[in-house]
Amino acid sequence: MNLRKLALGSVIFFLFVASKTITTVDFLNLPVTPFEYNVSLPNFYANNVANIDNSPANNPITNNGATLGRVLFYDKNLSINRTVSCASCHRQSEGFSDSRTLSIGFAGGTTDRQGMTVLNARYYQRSRFFWDERADTLEDQVLQPLQDTVEMGLTANQISERVAEQPYYNQLFINAFGNNAITNDRISKALAQFIRSIVSYQSKYDIGRAVVNNPNQAFSNFTNQENQGKQLFFTPIPQGGGGCAGCHGTEAFVSTRPENNGIDATSTTDLGVGGVSSPIRQNLVGTFKNSSIRNIELTAPYMHDGRFSTLEQVVEHYNSGIQAHPNLSGILKDANGNPVRLNFSTAQKNALVAFMKTLTDTSVATEVRWSNPFCQTNLSFTGTINSGGFQSSNSILVQATQIQNSSSVTLISSKAIILNPSFEAKAGSVFKAQIGTCQ
Repeated sequence: MNLRKLALGSVIFFLFVASKTITTVDFLNLPVTPFEYNVSLPNFYANNVANIDNSPANNPITNNGATLGRVLFYDKNLSINRTVSCASCHRQSEGFSDSRTLSIGFAGGTTDRQGMTVLNARYYQRSRFFWDERADTLEDQVLQPLQDTVEMGLTANQISERVAEQPYYNQLFINAFGNNAITNDRISKALAQFIRSIVSYQSKYDIGRAVVNNPNQAFSNFTNQENQGKQLFFTPIPQGGGGCAGCHGTEAFVSTRPENNGIDATSTTDLGVGGVSSPIRQNLVGTFKNSSIRNIELTAPYMHDGRFSTLEQVVEHYNSGIQAHPNLSGILKDANGNPVRLNFSTAQKNALVAFMKTLTDTSVATEVRWSNPFCQTNLSFTGTINSGGFQSSNSILVQATQIQNSSSVTLISSKAIILNPSFEAKAGSVFKAQIGTCQ
């Protein structure tokens, strides 16, 4: 089956000035041959992270499984009012995180914490998810936002029901699992496969790292400032560095456990990992999972509450602002048990920021296999435009902004339903458009 021809539905637009009808049809734009989702990492990277891969034996990444997961990840039908998807809070252009301090759910409510990136989620040996690690596995994690009363609002039963309602899923489940049985377990497995496939490995850092024996050596493709920042990042605090690699280790730049980084002296409103279980685990109060800092330049704001908007603010916190929380990470304490003070110069702080920006992998933001598969195509209408605009049945205004002798018109929508389509006049005053951008 050619999945590119699977139609989602249609929206009717009304042409006020000509009293004609415009029809748009959304299509699921998938290739006949699935994309390759098992990323081939450079040897230095693959060998280093093999032991921290949390992929379970019963859910390896397959091309058809990840393809199904991609569609589920972007499908707004999986929210109660069909307005948000997983991708609404984990945006590809923002390193699969959310640039808002708190994410916005289906009814306009906000989440309790900042939207953590799902980039490199595959590499965390503890295999626990969310800032407070309340989900034991990624397969468990992916279904929780769908059932959250703020985020997506479905019940457990409604998840599989909503998926079964959409005609395009029948063939996708057959491709992924051998038959068309739609269950929450299969939905969670497909979503987890897609998310685990999202790995960053083509940054400036990777280019330099590939030609040296270890990351402590100077990289020939780095500036002096970037090499200085790299040295500060990997050097322990007692030796004059920032000790950053102590909590952001391996080539995936991930931690081995939740940590408290001293952003507060006490924990009251958010107990983190320590507050998940009953009774409260006092030794874990105020500790949080550390996500990968690959592509950190794209994933602002920072910390579980999004309090820092820039990398410069993050570095300054570690330089001068660490507070004496009872569960402060040992890496951030001096010989007397007090919070460390790095006392870096401005040049050193700038160097650290410069190094972290070498972890930016711009290909992640544009990689088609991880992008939105839903596209709108074949928009057409009959009539003559002189001026004015169009309005859809769901009140999304579309202005006619360019008119040239009744032969062409460009429509620009402030919403995702129509994005910059170019119209050409055809014989008989029939105007047709092809919209090539998925939104």
